[in-house]
Amino acid sequence: MSVRIGSKIETSVDVNMKKYLTILLLCATIHGVSQTKTKEVSLFNGKDLTGWKILNGKAKYDVVKGEIVGTTVPNEPNSFLVTDQVFGDFIFSLEFKIDSGTNSGIQFRSESKPEYQNGRVHGYQMEFDTSPRAWTGGIYDEGRRQWLYPLEYNPVAKKAFRMKEWNTARIECIGNTLRTFINDIPVAHLVDDMTPKGFIALQVHSVSKPEDAGKQVRWRNIKIQTQNLKPSPADNIHVVNLIPNTLSDQEKKNGVTLLWDGKTNEGWRAAYSDKFPEQGWEIKDGSLTVLKPSAPNSKHNDIVTEKEFGAFDLQFEFKLTEGANSGVKYFVQENEKYKGAAIGLEYQVLDDAKHPDAKQGVVGNRRQASLYDLIPAIQNTRGQHKVGEWNWARIVVYPDNRVEHWLNGYKVVEYQRGTPIYDALIARSKYAEYEKFGMGEKGRILLQDHGDEVSFRSIKIKDLTATK
Repeated sequence: MSVRIGSKIETSVDVNMKKYLTILLLCATIHGVSQTKTKEVSLFNGKDLTGWKILNGKAKYDVVKGEIVGTTVPNEPNSFLVTDQVFGDFIFSLEFKIDSGTNSGIQFRSESKPEYQNGRVHGYQMEFDTSPRAWTGGIYDEGRRQWLYPLEYNPVAKKAFRMKEWNTARIECIGNTLRTFINDIPVAHLVDDMTPKGFIALQVHSVSKPEDAGKQVRWRNIKIQTQNLKPSPADNIHVVNLIPNTLSDQEKKNGVTLLWDGKTNEGWRAAYSDKFPEQGWEIKDGSLTVLKPSAPNSKHNDIVTEKEFGAFDLQFEFKLTEGANSGVKYFVQENEKYKGAAIGLEYQVLDDAKHPDAKQGVVGNRRQASLYDLIPAIQNTRGQHKVGEWNWARIVVYPDNRVEHWLNGYKVVEYQRGTPIYDALIARSKYAEYEKFGMGEKGRILLQDHGDEVSFRSIKIKDLTATK
């Protein structure tokens, strides 16, 4: 059989062959387009610093044998080798090697604007840390909020970095999810929307001691992918989510739930009541706020969860007003013989500078984040946020009765319920009169109305009893 096309006669074999070749060509074209879109692009040509510029400090950046070499210079601020390009969503990777005794990092989604601190580089930074603290891969907010994801949240990852060797760093920024990896080990998982795009930069940290001059950090194989991004598989590390009253997919996978929905009073009631207080609390703009009383001697209304909890990981944010006092209690018992007081262990929420309670008690055990009247919180000026700013708090109760208080990424209190030391602390405190204080197998969580304006949000909890 043959087919006439114009003045030319083609056999059916010829026609089928043409169809076959057309299909092959189409597939090759589609594959080529796909490969182009998913291909990593090098940000460093291996020869010079084309496509980069230096900002803020005057550290040395040289190209040596296909590597970018940064060298510390004394009495200079942090220096940054910054990409000319700006990136939003991407997967970025490089190899790095750093001298001991120094510090560096990778800025991403970062900015430098004349109106912001005279052009200071600011934004997310993946940390390189050679100190015993071992926070390499953690996320720091340079020039803004300081530590967002210190490695105390993921201590296993402290072992990922290898001193005196080449290491691989990877950063995944997809939407509001920011993840870091060192040598393919998950290190940090942050959910945040402060900066959706910005440049990438290689940091040489400032040094103040003459003997620290000349220390080096090296980078090579610097690559980025910006299209058809496929995130790494989900893992089970702790997630820091700074978007108020939301849960990310990985938080849900990890068993985290919202204890307050950000909109209603569902799941909460006044202590010693079956209803939410009619006054004294306000739900507005995603915040749950205890208000200053409108009249002297107004009744205070602590609120408690309808559910009781045993072992748990509780997260919440709080914001103080000047001179304010409040608290978050746990293992709360409502016992009428205690004259209506909702008794429980308390994470102190306080303006240490302006409220007199900070100077009461013993050795500072009534200061912010302390186990109120029992154990003082470790004081860390870098972990203190100003009045009017949101603080990130965490209370972890393990099945073996170990308890931790966290404030802005730092563990500030650690103790164990039911030990002789715990019993001795109770016996010498204002709680001595309460039988088996703080020792219930379960209890409610309470937000305190102390008569001062304090706001709460992003109240979340993970049940840890399953690990018992």
